[in-house]
Amino acid sequence: MEFTISGRLEVRITPADVGKRVSVRRVADAPEAGARFADTVGVLTSWDKGLLSITPKNGESVRIPEAALVAGKVVPAAPARRRGPSASFGELARVAARAWQPVESEALGDWRLRAAAGFTRRANSVLPLGDPGMPLDEALRRVRRWYGARNLPAYVQTATGGEDTQEQLCAGLEASGWRREVSADVRIAALAPLGDRDADVSAVRTARGADEAWLSRYRRFDTPGEAPGAHVREVLESGPSVWFATVPGEDPAGMPAAIGRCVVDGRWAGFMAVEVGPEHRRRGLATAVMTALARTALREGASAAWLQVETDNEGARALYDGMGFAPHHRYHHFRAA
Repeated sequence: MEFTISGRLEVRITPADVGKRVSVRRVADAPEAGARFADTVGVLTSWDKGLLSITPKNGESVRIPEAALVAGKVVPAAPARRRGPSASFGELARVAARAWQPVESEALGDWRLRAAAGFTRRANSVLPLGDPGMPLDEALRRVRRWYGARNLPAYVQTATGGEDTQEQLCAGLEASGWRREVSADVRIAALAPLGDRDADVSAVRTARGADEAWLSRYRRFDTPGEAPGAHVREVLESGPSVWFATVPGEDPAGMPAAIGRCVVDGRWAGFMAVEVGPEHRRRGLATAVMTALARTALREGASAAWLQVETDNEGARALYDGMGFAPHHRYHHFRAA
Protein backbone atom coordinates (compact mmCIF):
# COMPACT_ATOMS: atom_id res chain seq x y z
CA MET A 1 0.00 0.00 0.00
CA GLU A 2 1.63 3.27 -1.07
CA PHE A 3 1.01 6.62 0.59
CA THR A 4 4.24 8.43 -0.22
CA ILE A 5 3.93 11.83 -1.88
CA SER A 6 7.28 13.45 -2.64
CA GLY A 7 8.80 11.29 0.08
CA ARG A 8 6.16 12.14 2.71
CA LEU A 9 3.26 10.29 4.30
CA GLU A 10 0.10 12.38 4.44
CA VAL A 11 -3.37 12.07 5.94
CA ARG A 12 -5.58 13.29 3.09
CA ILE A 13 -8.97 12.34 4.50
CA THR A 14 -11.31 14.37 6.70
CA PRO A 15 -14.72 13.84 8.34
CA ALA A 16 -16.21 15.14 5.07
CA ASP A 17 -15.14 11.83 3.46
CA VAL A 18 -17.53 9.71 5.55
CA GLY A 19 -19.30 7.31 3.17
CA LYS A 20 -16.30 7.01 0.82
CA ARG A 21 -13.90 4.12 0.40
CA VAL A 22 -10.57 4.93 2.01
CA SER A 23 -7.17 3.42 2.61
CA VAL A 24 -5.40 4.29 5.88
CA ARG A 25 -2.20 3.45 7.67
CA ARG A 26 -2.00 3.70 11.45
CA VAL A 27 0.43 2.95 14.23
CA ALA A 28 0.03 -0.75 15.06
CA ASP A 29 -1.73 -1.63 18.32
CA ALA A 30 1.06 -4.03 19.29
CA PRO A 31 4.31 -2.86 17.68
CA GLU A 32 6.27 -5.39 19.72
CA ALA A 33 4.81 -8.07 17.41
CA GLY A 34 7.17 -6.76 14.71
CA ALA A 35 5.04 -4.52 12.50
CA ARG A 36 5.15 -0.79 13.21
CA PHE A 37 2.07 0.00 11.11
CA ALA A 38 -1.25 -1.57 10.19
CA ASP A 39 -3.23 -0.88 6.99
CA THR A 40 -7.00 -0.89 6.49
CA VAL A 41 -9.10 -0.47 3.34
CA GLY A 42 -12.86 -0.04 3.54
CA VAL A 43 -15.71 2.42 3.81
CA LEU A 44 -15.25 5.29 6.26
CA THR A 45 -18.53 4.89 8.12
CA SER A 46 -18.02 7.45 10.88
CA TRP A 47 -15.56 10.00 12.25
CA ASP A 48 -16.69 11.34 15.59
CA LYS A 49 -14.89 12.71 18.65
CA GLY A 50 -11.47 11.69 17.39
CA LEU A 51 -12.45 8.11 16.52
CA LEU A 52 -12.76 6.74 12.97
CA SER A 53 -14.80 3.66 12.05
CA ILE A 54 -13.89 1.84 8.82
CA THR A 55 -15.81 -1.18 7.53
CA PRO A 56 -13.79 -3.49 5.23
CA LYS A 57 -15.19 -6.32 3.11
CA ASN A 58 -15.39 -8.79 5.98
CA GLY A 59 -18.05 -6.63 7.66
CA GLU A 60 -16.13 -6.21 10.94
CA SER A 61 -15.71 -2.51 11.67
CA VAL A 62 -12.24 -1.29 12.60
CA ARG A 63 -12.11 1.63 15.04
CA ILE A 64 -9.04 3.83 14.82
CA PRO A 65 -8.09 6.77 17.06
CA GLU A 66 -7.43 9.85 14.96
CA ALA A 67 -4.11 10.31 16.76
CA ALA A 68 -2.91 6.91 15.48
CA LEU A 69 -3.27 7.87 11.81
CA VAL A 70 -0.04 7.98 9.82
CA ALA A 71 -1.53 8.28 6.33
CA GLY A 72 -4.88 8.13 4.60
CA LYS A 73 -6.50 8.75 1.24
CA VAL A 74 -9.75 8.21 -0.64
CA VAL A 75 -9.50 5.29 -3.07
CA PRO A 76 -11.73 4.34 -6.01
CA ALA A 77 -14.23 1.51 -5.80
CA ALA A 78 -12.89 -1.98 -6.41
CA PRO A 79 -12.32 -2.69 -10.12
CA ALA A 80 -14.93 -4.62 -12.04
CA ARG A 81 -14.54 -8.38 -11.69
CA ARG A 82 -13.10 -10.10 -14.71
CA ARG A 83 -14.62 -13.55 -14.16
CA GLY A 84 -18.21 -14.49 -14.74
CA PRO A 85 -21.12 -12.31 -15.80
CA SER A 86 -21.47 -8.69 -14.75
CA ALA A 87 -24.06 -7.94 -12.09
CA SER A 88 -24.93 -5.07 -9.81
CA PHE A 89 -25.36 -5.73 -6.11
CA GLY A 90 -29.02 -4.70 -6.19
CA GLU A 91 -29.87 -7.00 -9.11
CA LEU A 92 -28.24 -10.03 -7.55
CA ALA A 93 -29.62 -9.36 -4.06
CA ARG A 94 -33.18 -9.23 -5.43
CA VAL A 95 -32.69 -12.36 -7.52
CA ALA A 96 -31.43 -14.20 -4.44
CA ALA A 97 -34.41 -12.98 -2.40
CA ARG A 98 -36.89 -14.23 -5.01
CA ALA A 99 -35.21 -17.64 -4.93
CA TRP A 100 -35.84 -18.13 -1.20
CA GLN A 101 -39.11 -16.45 -0.33
CA PRO A 102 -40.66 -16.10 3.13
CA VAL A 103 -44.14 -17.17 4.14
CA GLU A 104 -45.02 -13.61 5.16
CA SER A 105 -43.39 -10.23 4.67
CA GLU A 106 -43.99 -6.56 5.35
CA ALA A 107 -42.42 -3.37 4.05
CA LEU A 108 -40.61 -0.89 6.28
CA GLY A 109 -39.77 1.86 3.83
CA ASP A 110 -37.42 0.19 1.34
CA TRP A 111 -36.66 -2.58 3.81
CA ARG A 112 -38.49 -5.92 3.67
CA LEU A 113 -39.27 -7.79 6.90
CA ARG A 114 -39.49 -11.53 6.23
CA ALA A 115 -40.65 -14.50 8.30
CA ALA A 116 -41.19 -18.23 7.75
CA ALA A 117 -41.79 -19.69 11.23
CA GLY A 118 -38.04 -19.73 11.88
CA PHE A 119 -37.01 -21.90 8.89
CA THR A 120 -33.57 -20.53 7.89
CA ARG A 121 -32.14 -17.10 8.63
CA ARG A 122 -32.57 -16.03 5.01
CA ALA A 123 -36.36 -16.38 5.20
CA ASN A 124 -36.52 -14.87 8.71
CA SER A 125 -34.48 -11.70 8.39
CA VAL A 126 -34.77 -8.13 7.19
CA LEU A 127 -33.67 -7.45 3.61
CA PRO A 128 -32.54 -3.79 3.81
CA LEU A 129 -32.22 -2.72 0.18
CA GLY A 130 -32.66 1.02 0.60
CA ASP A 131 -33.90 3.49 3.20
CA PRO A 132 -36.30 2.40 5.96
CA GLY A 133 -37.78 5.90 5.92
CA MET A 134 -36.77 6.70 9.49
CA PRO A 135 -33.64 6.92 11.66
CA LEU A 136 -31.79 3.63 12.10
CA ASP A 137 -32.50 3.36 15.84
CA GLU A 138 -36.24 3.68 15.28
CA ALA A 139 -36.17 1.22 12.38
CA LEU A 140 -34.35 -1.36 14.51
CA ARG A 141 -36.89 -0.94 17.32
CA ARG A 142 -39.68 -1.68 14.85
CA VAL A 143 -37.78 -4.70 13.56
CA ARG A 144 -37.45 -6.09 17.09
CA ARG A 145 -41.16 -5.61 17.74
CA TRP A 146 -42.17 -7.26 14.44
CA TYR A 147 -40.09 -10.38 15.06
CA GLY A 148 -40.94 -10.43 18.77
CA ALA A 149 -44.64 -10.59 17.90
CA ARG A 150 -43.83 -13.81 16.01
CA ASN A 151 -41.62 -15.26 18.76
CA LEU A 152 -38.61 -15.06 16.46
CA PRO A 153 -35.16 -13.57 16.97
CA ALA A 154 -34.60 -10.35 15.03
CA TYR A 155 -32.07 -10.65 12.20
CA VAL A 156 -30.90 -8.18 9.56
CA GLN A 157 -29.20 -9.52 6.43
CA THR A 158 -26.69 -7.03 5.07
CA ALA A 159 -23.59 -7.16 2.89
CA THR A 160 -20.05 -6.01 2.29
CA GLY A 161 -18.31 -5.70 -1.04
CA GLY A 162 -21.56 -4.66 -2.71
CA GLU A 163 -22.66 -1.12 -1.90
CA ASP A 164 -21.21 1.45 0.50
CA THR A 165 -24.62 1.93 2.15
CA GLN A 166 -24.64 -1.76 3.10
CA GLU A 167 -21.22 -1.47 4.72
CA GLN A 168 -22.38 1.61 6.61
CA LEU A 169 -25.34 -0.42 7.85
CA CYS A 170 -22.96 -3.12 9.12
CA ALA A 171 -21.19 -0.49 11.19
CA GLY A 172 -24.52 0.94 12.40
CA LEU A 173 -25.72 -2.48 13.52
CA GLU A 174 -22.50 -3.11 15.42
CA ALA A 175 -22.75 0.28 17.08
CA SER A 176 -26.34 -0.58 18.11
CA GLY A 177 -25.18 -3.78 19.82
CA TRP A 178 -26.28 -6.26 17.14
CA ARG A 179 -24.08 -9.34 16.83
CA ARG A 180 -22.88 -10.85 13.55
CA GLU A 181 -23.57 -14.61 13.57
CA VAL A 182 -23.10 -15.94 10.04
CA SER A 183 -21.31 -14.74 6.90
CA ALA A 184 -21.45 -16.24 3.41
CA ASP A 185 -19.97 -15.45 0.02
CA VAL A 186 -22.24 -14.84 -2.95
CA ARG A 187 -20.46 -16.18 -6.05
CA ILE A 188 -21.23 -15.94 -9.75
CA ALA A 189 -20.16 -17.75 -12.92
CA ALA A 190 -21.11 -18.20 -16.55
CA LEU A 191 -23.71 -20.95 -16.78
CA ALA A 192 -22.72 -22.64 -20.07
CA PRO A 193 -19.40 -24.04 -18.78
CA LEU A 194 -21.28 -25.70 -15.91
CA GLY A 195 -23.63 -27.43 -18.33
CA ASP A 196 -20.71 -28.43 -20.57
CA ARG A 197 -18.85 -30.31 -17.84
CA ASP A 198 -18.01 -33.93 -18.54
CA ALA A 199 -20.11 -35.35 -15.72
CA ASP A 200 -22.19 -38.51 -15.59
CA VAL A 201 -25.72 -37.20 -15.07
CA SER A 202 -27.50 -40.42 -15.99
CA ALA A 203 -28.57 -41.08 -12.39
CA VAL A 204 -29.80 -37.54 -11.70
CA ARG A 205 -33.59 -37.11 -11.59
CA THR A 206 -35.17 -33.66 -11.77
CA ALA A 207 -38.64 -32.63 -10.60
CA ARG A 208 -40.66 -29.54 -9.86
CA GLY A 209 -41.34 -30.37 -6.22
CA ALA A 210 -39.47 -31.60 -3.16
CA ASP A 211 -40.73 -35.11 -2.45
CA GLU A 212 -40.31 -37.02 0.81
CA ALA A 213 -37.09 -38.66 -0.38
CA TRP A 214 -35.52 -35.29 -1.25
CA LEU A 215 -36.54 -33.86 2.12
CA SER A 216 -35.11 -36.86 3.96
CA ARG A 217 -31.64 -35.94 2.67
CA TYR A 218 -32.10 -32.17 3.22
CA ARG A 219 -33.23 -32.30 6.87
CA ARG A 220 -32.44 -28.67 7.68
CA PHE A 221 -35.67 -28.01 9.49
CA ASP A 222 -37.44 -28.55 12.81
CA THR A 223 -36.57 -31.70 14.75
CA PRO A 224 -34.87 -34.68 13.04
CA GLY A 225 -37.38 -37.48 12.56
CA GLU A 226 -40.37 -35.17 12.26
CA ALA A 227 -42.19 -34.33 9.05
CA PRO A 228 -41.56 -30.77 7.78
CA GLY A 229 -44.22 -28.16 8.37
CA ALA A 230 -46.04 -26.59 5.46
CA HIS A 231 -43.83 -23.50 5.77
CA VAL A 232 -40.75 -25.57 4.82
CA ARG A 233 -42.23 -26.71 1.52
CA GLU A 234 -43.58 -23.21 0.87
CA VAL A 235 -40.10 -21.71 1.13
CA LEU A 236 -38.35 -24.51 -0.78
CA GLU A 237 -40.84 -24.47 -3.63
CA SER A 238 -40.95 -20.67 -3.92
CA GLY A 239 -39.35 -18.86 -6.82
CA PRO A 240 -39.94 -18.05 -10.49
CA SER A 241 -38.96 -21.51 -11.85
CA VAL A 242 -37.85 -24.08 -9.29
CA TRP A 243 -36.16 -27.43 -9.95
CA PHE A 244 -35.12 -30.20 -7.56
CA ALA A 245 -32.46 -32.78 -8.39
CA THR A 246 -32.12 -36.21 -6.78
CA VAL A 247 -29.57 -39.00 -7.14
CA PRO A 248 -31.19 -42.16 -5.73
CA GLY A 249 -29.17 -44.13 -3.21
CA GLU A 250 -29.20 -47.64 -1.83
CA ASP A 251 -30.64 -46.70 1.54
CA PRO A 252 -33.55 -49.05 2.45
CA ALA A 253 -35.56 -46.06 3.63
CA GLY A 254 -35.16 -44.37 0.25
CA MET A 255 -32.81 -41.56 1.29
CA PRO A 256 -31.05 -40.18 -1.83
CA ALA A 257 -27.30 -40.22 -2.27
CA ALA A 258 -27.34 -36.56 -3.32
CA ILE A 259 -29.74 -33.67 -3.87
CA GLY A 260 -29.78 -30.11 -5.17
CA ARG A 261 -32.10 -27.20 -5.91
CA CYS A 262 -32.02 -24.62 -8.70
CA VAL A 263 -34.16 -21.52 -9.27
CA VAL A 264 -34.25 -20.00 -12.76
CA ASP A 265 -35.06 -16.29 -12.82
CA GLY A 266 -34.52 -14.62 -16.19
CA ARG A 267 -30.82 -14.83 -17.06
CA TRP A 268 -29.93 -16.14 -13.60
CA ALA A 269 -29.83 -19.69 -12.28
CA GLY A 270 -29.33 -19.97 -8.52
CA PHE A 271 -27.97 -23.18 -6.98
CA MET A 272 -28.91 -24.16 -3.41
CA ALA A 273 -29.17 -27.16 -1.10
CA VAL A 274 -26.53 -29.23 -2.90
CA GLU A 275 -25.89 -32.06 -0.44
CA VAL A 276 -24.21 -35.45 -0.70
CA GLY A 277 -24.49 -38.20 1.90
CA PRO A 278 -21.18 -38.77 3.75
CA GLU A 279 -20.96 -42.35 2.49
CA HIS A 280 -21.33 -41.18 -1.14
CA ARG A 281 -18.77 -38.38 -1.23
CA ARG A 282 -15.77 -38.17 -3.58
CA ARG A 283 -17.75 -39.82 -6.36
CA GLY A 284 -18.52 -36.66 -8.33
CA LEU A 285 -22.19 -36.57 -7.30
CA ALA A 286 -22.21 -32.88 -6.39
CA THR A 287 -20.76 -32.07 -9.81
CA ALA A 288 -23.34 -34.31 -11.49
CA VAL A 289 -26.20 -32.58 -9.66
CA MET A 290 -24.87 -29.12 -10.56
CA THR A 291 -24.34 -30.12 -14.19
CA ALA A 292 -27.83 -31.59 -14.59
CA LEU A 293 -29.45 -28.52 -13.05
CA ALA A 294 -27.31 -26.19 -15.18
CA ARG A 295 -28.46 -27.96 -18.36
CA THR A 296 -32.07 -27.61 -17.24
CA ALA A 297 -31.56 -23.88 -16.61
CA LEU A 298 -29.85 -23.40 -19.97
CA ARG A 299 -32.90 -24.90 -21.70
CA GLU A 300 -35.01 -22.26 -19.94
CA GLY A 301 -32.82 -19.47 -21.30
CA ALA A 302 -30.56 -18.71 -18.33
CA SER A 303 -26.95 -17.72 -18.99
CA ALA A 304 -25.48 -16.84 -15.58
CA ALA A 305 -25.16 -18.75 -12.31
CA TRP A 306 -25.01 -17.72 -8.66
CA LEU A 307 -24.79 -19.47 -5.33
CA GLN A 308 -24.09 -18.77 -1.68
CA VAL A 309 -21.50 -20.58 0.42
CA GLU A 310 -20.69 -20.00 4.08
CA THR A 311 -17.20 -18.69 4.69
CA ASP A 312 -16.18 -21.69 6.84
CA ASN A 313 -17.34 -24.38 4.39
CA GLU A 314 -13.93 -25.17 2.92
CA GLY A 315 -15.05 -28.25 0.98
CA ALA A 316 -17.83 -26.44 -0.87
CA ARG A 317 -15.61 -23.42 -1.52
CA ALA A 318 -13.00 -25.62 -3.16
CA LEU A 319 -15.65 -27.33 -5.30
CA TYR A 320 -17.05 -24.01 -6.51
CA ASP A 321 -13.58 -22.60 -7.15
CA GLY A 322 -13.00 -25.51 -9.51
CA MET A 323 -16.26 -24.77 -11.29
CA GLY A 324 -15.25 -21.19 -12.01
CA PHE A 325 -17.39 -19.35 -9.45
CA ALA A 326 -15.90 -15.97 -8.47
CA PRO A 327 -16.78 -13.92 -5.37
CA HIS A 328 -19.27 -11.10 -5.98
CA HIS A 329 -20.05 -9.88 -2.45
CA ARG A 330 -20.38 -11.21 1.07
CA TYR A 331 -23.55 -11.14 3.13
CA HIS A 332 -23.89 -11.22 6.92
CA HIS A 333 -26.70 -11.94 9.36
CA PHE A 334 -26.74 -9.64 12.37
CA ARG A 335 -28.85 -10.63 15.37
CA ALA A 336 -30.32 -8.26 17.93
CA ALA A 337 -28.57 -8.51 21.27
